[in-house]
Order: sequence, then C-alpha cells, then structure tokens
Amino acid sequence: MKNIIAIELKLKPLQENLNYCFKNIKTLKKALTHSSYANENKMQIIESNERLEFLGDAILNLVVSQYLYKKYPDYPEGELTKIRAKVVCESSLAYAARKIDIGKYLILGKGEESTGGRDRESILADAAEAVVGAIYMDSDFENTNKILLEIFEADIVDAVAQGDLFIDYKTELQERFQKNSNGKLEYKVIKEEGPDHNKIFHIAIYLNGKPISIGTGKNKKEAEQSAAKKAILNLGEKHE
Repeated sequence: MKNIIAIELKLKPLQENLNYCFKNIKTLKKALTHSSYANENKMQIIESNERLEFLGDAILNLVVSQYLYKKYPDYPEGELTKIRAKVVCESSLAYAARKIDIGKYLILGKGEESTGGRDRESILADAAEAVVGAIYMDSDFENTNKILLEIFEADIVDAVAQGDLFIDYKTELQERFQKNSNGKLEYKVIKEEGPDHNKIFHIAIYLNGKPISIGTGKNKKEAEQSAAKKAILNLGEKHE
C-alpha cells in the first residue's frame, strides 16, 4: 500500500498535465516503463510499455481519423490520410510528450539513461502512445478521446491550415536534389554545446563540399531537420 501511495505522489504532476487521474496507478507506471529497464531486471517480473504502445497507436489513429472525418467533410480520403500522417508521427508524438513532461517520469535502464534516452524522440513517442493505451485501459474511449483532442486538436488544425506540420524536410531536400541531379548532400556536426543532458547540436549541410545552411536542435535528428528546412528556404524553394 505504501508503495502505491509513493507512486501516486511521484506521478501526480504528470496526471495533472494529462488532466486525468488514474484509478489504477500501476497502469500509468507500466506505460512509462521502457523495455531497457525490463531487460536489465529480468529476475523480477516487469512488463514494459510495448503492449500499451501497440494499443495506444491504434486508439490515437482512430481518434485523429474520427476527428478529421467529422471536422472536414469535404476533404478526400487522400488528403485526410496525409494530415493524419503529419499528426500521428514520431516528431509530433515526441513534441506532445515533451509538452506534458513525460520524459521526466520514464523508467529507463541504466544504458538508456546514460545515453540520453529520456529525451530521445523515439522513446518519447513510444511512451506517448503507451500513455494513450494506459488511459484507455483505465477508463474508456470517451475519456481517452477527450484527453487526446485537448492535446492534439491545435496540431491537427495547424496541419490542415499550414500543410507543413512535422514535414520530413531532410527527405524533401534530398528528393529535390535527386530529381534535379544537382550534386551530393552531406550533413556534418560543426558544434556541440551544453551539458550532456541538455546538449544543443549545430549541423551544417554541404552541397558538393560547400555549406548551404546550418540548423540547430536538441539532438542530431532535430538539427538536421532544421538545417534542411533552412536549405529549402535559402534555395528559394517552397514546400507544396
């Protein structure tokens, strides 16, 4: 009983961020347990968040699909699919996870902890899906739908209005150069600053050995996307 109370107190701020209080706090704890921790503690029976992630992924896709279907009755299936893909993607989910501070409460193995797993996009995105699954298992679809729309509705509207939310700029830039056969692109880290737990990466893109843009980010992937977006703008290109 004391252990349950301790978990509830530790996870209370996260529940407040979610605007949802778990009936069974162990379900939320499971959603925050990464496979690295379960693998490092095989002597104990510890279940990782992978099954909840599987469930949460399906629920999130359903919630976003249902919202788009009702909100935009004139949009064809192809456009709805594109919009959903922009919202339900790793970058978007990791962004949402950071907004509600999921990383702070992750239960990681020592290896993942020491290599910055608490702020790794893939881990945050998976945990966000697992938390969705946990809310559903602890309540019902109606509750889960309400909470998800509170978190994602603004992003969905932005994706529809702007058409460029969480675009993979790196892939787009590569495709444009391949199409025009304009040379070889290379991404290089030119500077790292800050402590290990809060690094800022500066990455330059080189075209045939000449720099064309520089981007920054909290990880290399984010910095590469930033640099690619700037390269497209610098070259006078505009995403269609």
